Amino acid sequence: MSFIIGYDPITLREKVDLLAAGARLTELGNLRSLAALNEKVALLRLVGRLDEAWEIANEALRQSRFTGNREQAVASRIRRAQVLQFQGKLEEAASELTHCILDSEVHEWTRLAAYARQHRGKVYFDQGNLDGALADFTAAVFLREKDDADADELDSSLLAVAVVESHIAARSPQV
Repeated sequence: MSFIIGYDPITLREKVDLLAAGARLTELGNLRSLAALNEKVALLRLVGRLDEAWEIANEALRQSRFTGNREQAVASRIRRAQVLQFQGKLEEAASELTHCILDSEVHEWTRLAAYARQHRGKVYFDQGNLDGALADFTAAVFLREKDDADADELDSSLLAVAVVESHIAARSPQV
């Protein structure tokens, strides 16, 4: 079940089914598997419980590093960077996502590269860096198409491109 029911066309933030997200958090309870921790981070961020999300994001990152799986560690770092973004720590989030993009692209982890670019694009959007946001969203579309991503992921990237393009067009002087 998806807890994201759409995207705000002004802020590009997720619209969330809060009741379903809360119910899922209750189901997850005290589970400590890496998958459960990562899901908790995402849900806590979406429902606005950012301090808890940050704490669990750090726990998930530690656990992914212990497993020795670099791909899982990058995914955990991306989720942690999303929490930073929602906390308003945009420079830190952008920096962390840039490192995740580099790691993902070097290792050809296309899905993770797209995920990191999509979220760095959102950070750039929050910073008012529309050109950087457009570049990242466009790259996310390309990478998601290359990876045969599901329609929801591709649609979120395409929506982001359209929103940023409309903002860029609105700021440009009319001829």
